[in-house]
Amino acid sequence: MSPSLSPVSTSAAVATYIRKRIHVGEYAPGDRLPPQRELAVLLGVSRVSVREGLRVLVDEGYIRVSRGSAGGAFVTELSRPAEALRRRLRSQMSELDDLVDFRIAVESRIAYLAAMRAGRTDVNRLRAAIRMMRAIDKEATDHLPFRLADAEFHAALARGARNERLNRAVLDARDEMFIPYDMLSFDEPREAVLTDHLAIYEAVRDGKATLASELMAEHIQRTREQLLSFVADGSLTT
Repeated sequence: MSPSLSPVSTSAAVATYIRKRIHVGEYAPGDRLPPQRELAVLLGVSRVSVREGLRVLVDEGYIRVSRGSAGGAFVTELSRPAEALRRRLRSQMSELDDLVDFRIAVESRIAYLAAMRAGRTDVNRLRAAIRMMRAIDKEATDHLPFRLADAEFHAALARGARNERLNRAVLDARDEMFIPYDMLSFDEPREAVLTDHLAIYEAVRDGKATLASELMAEHIQRTREQLLSFVADGSLTT
């Protein structure tokens, strides 16, 4: 499916789209972004909107622009936006709390419905995501593979709930929560996350809807505590 933005998208929306691609590693430090004309076609906006969106990212420190035949827009090492981001997140603790409350409400219901509705294929997807987590080197410093496996678990759970609106809601909430923290190298304690997911998987597999819901709420509450600790001083609670 094309990622085209809606016709009313602005330069801010262009900046947000590219910023997210940087955060998830699609564009890494040193990479050159596609030319403005390609971005305009890709996103379904004017070149003026793309140009203004790129200017926003330059001001924020995400990219630098050089001229000439070998020029273009290049992703920076991201130290400047990371420092600014941590300051901004510290001022938005109440928003983080609201977002976690939303995730608890949505994902605990998803876990409940998945335990009631998930079929064999859904259960197999959950088990496969857990296997992916277990296969990741515990000493690996790159947190992205584990985060992707974590996201696959939650996505499989949402599919098993058989409710597309809840599925979209949880995907949006997880993007909003984790993309900024990924930039700051936030990495959830892997063993604890794996233990939580295994317990949720077993409850869903066994059709224990109330237990699955309670376990999911507890899991996300632990994530809240870890995130707050990380934003405050850069450490993680365990």
